[in-house]
Amino acid sequence: MLHRWKIGDVRVSSLVEYHGPTHDPEFLYPKFDRGAFEAILPELPPGHYYRENDRLVIAIQIWLVETADKVVLIDTGVGNHKPRSAERMKNLNSLFLHWLAAAGVTPDKVTHVVHTHMHPDHVGWNTVLRDGRWVPTFPNARYLMPKTDFDFFQELRKENSPVEDGAFTDSVDPVLEAGLADFITDETELLGFLRVSKAPGHTPGMLNYWLESRGETGVFSADVMHHPVQIYRPDWNTAFCTLQDEALRTRAGFLAEAADSGALVMSCHFAPPHTGYIRRRGGGYAFEPAASGYGSAV
Repeated sequence: MLHRWKIGDVRVSSLVEYHGPTHDPEFLYPKFDRGAFEAILPELPPGHYYRENDRLVIAIQIWLVETADKVVLIDTGVGNHKPRSAERMKNLNSLFLHWLAAAGVTPDKVTHVVHTHMHPDHVGWNTVLRDGRWVPTFPNARYLMPKTDFDFFQELRKENSPVEDGAFTDSVDPVLEAGLADFITDETELLGFLRVSKAPGHTPGMLNYWLESRGETGVFSADVMHHPVQIYRPDWNTAFCTLQDEALRTRAGFLAEAADSGALVMSCHFAPPHTGYIRRRGGGYAFEPAASGYGSAV
């Protein structure tokens, strides 16, 4: 699936690897409160929760960003044929490269791959399986990785941690061996149009990327939130947040900045319509979905 928006002169496309009712809310959010959730549900767009099996709808999407001279991917999803532990990510055979082609981009045209963090569901399409070997999918791209997160996951790898889940072996090592990797070490301007902002909590080195063009603003918000319910309940961390207190502080600061800037929020995991705006309401926040403003293609 492919959806498109314009932010100033920049074209942004959401390439959806998959979405579906996959997450038990009481597992995903340890502080989940059923009564509070039921009160929030009417505020959410349709299709973000399935009552029939009591599951939150979660997406995995890869963001394609096109400027006059750059073709950039923000994160790379799970990838195909990756032997992951979670059933929803195990040995996928998705049509991501078809969606990329539908956007008019072939792998050799990608100039940069920019990672928000290094979880297995954000690095998978770094590589493809070819003749029994994992090789870089985007041979002409520079792969930009948060150094703090890279170092953290290297340590997890030594421990055979399920959090790393073998992703470095099949999705990161081949990029390093090909000499295509660079590291992001500071909050800085990136590629001439992205502002890097630290967002620790979900992982120690997670980054957000703010895009500004012709007075319009968007933000690739990584996993600051997995589901729009956290806009209404920012005190609900996920079970996957490594640094719980940091995650709360990051989310609070992010919501305030997103609301004040009017940025189009582009999360890695929100279900359709995948994007929206954070609006202040009373002492908290609300979600305003954004329709695809530049057309869509399937």
